[in-house]
Order: sequence, then structure tokens, then C-alpha cells
Amino acid sequence: MINQPTDSCILDISDEDILKAMKDINGYLDITPRDFKEIYLSAYRHAIERLTHAVTAGDIMTRAVVYVEKDSPLEDAADKLSHHLVSGVPVVDSNQKVVGIISEKDFFAGMGGQTEGTFMGVIAQCLKNKGCIAVPMRTQKASDIMTSPAITVRENTPVFEIAKIFTGKKINRIPVVGEGNRLTGIVTRTDIVRSSCTLPV
Repeated sequence: MINQPTDSCILDISDEDILKAMKDINGYLDITPRDFKEIYLSAYRHAIERLTHAVTAGDIMTRAVVYVEKDSPLEDAADKLSHHLVSGVPVVDSNQKVVGIISEKDFFAGMGGQTEGTFMGVIAQCLKNKGCIAVPMRTQKASDIMTSPAITVRENTPVFEIAKIFTGKKINRIPVVGEGNRLTGIVTRTDIVRSSCTLPV
């Protein structure tokens, strides 16, 4: 069970954390402010380790996931990203199985972003051609430009493992799947940050 985040983001340091921290201190304990600070910081590290292993994707994920189907026209996919103010969503098949991710980066690449390098490069190319180079994308579907296969996790995946995936793969969101690789939720970097302020009880 997870409490809601508090305004001050107070970390719950348990008696066990304090005990482990005191055992980390060698020799006689003369409780001065410096000693207390050392114990506190050690306990803090133990608490962080405990919490990051205890909190899982299922605890922090968004269950009402915005997604698109693989055969959705790109126009509809772009509308959905814009309407929900998100930069990327999972792509699913008719069985709700996650088959990819589509994001602003995929649209950017589809518009020639990989060649032009920057957003302004794409704009400059549009102006030189006297037309938008996104026009040919009107006939494409989500599956034509999505990133596939998608990296996914299970609901029991610890948050610290998800954070490692975000860093290692340079991604900002990851679908959570259940049986048959069906979509059950999504975890974003924002969820990870918020989870640091949640307290298991």
C-alpha cells in the first residue's frame, strides 16, 4: 500500500534503517551533531535502498493509458498526443498487445529530422520546398513510423530497475504489460520522481 505524496516529500526512515546505520559506524558512538548527521545520512541511504526495492511498477503506473492502435492513421495518432498533452504513447494490436511506441521523435524522424538534424532544419526544408514535408505522412499508419519492438516491464518490476532502463535506453516512458504482453499501464519519468515521495506502510 502506498501513501499519497506529501508536500514536503518526507522520507520515512524506519527504526531498522537507523539500526543498520548505527551498525555501519565503527567504534564507540559519541553522539555529536557530526555523528548524528553521519548516522542520519547512512540511515537515509538504507531507506532509499529499501524503498526503491519495495516500490514496483504496479504501485506507481498510470492504469488509464492513452494509446493508439497500430492501424490508426498518423493524423489520429498526432491528434491523440496533442489532445492529451503527452509526447509518446504505446501502440497496440487488436488484442491490446503492445507492438511498439510512437512519440514525437518518431514523427520528427518521419519528417526528415534525422537528415536535417534539428526542428528548425525541418522547418527550413519545408519552406525551401514550398510545402510541408509531413504531407506524405497523411497516408501512413502508426505502425509505419513507430519504434518497435517496445521495451516493456511487468507490474512487479522494481522502480529502481525501471530507472536504470530509462537511463540506459534514453527513454522517458515504458509500457507495463501483463499476460500475453497486453497493456496494463505505463510508467513515466514523472512517475519515478513522484515515487521518491511515496511512503510504503
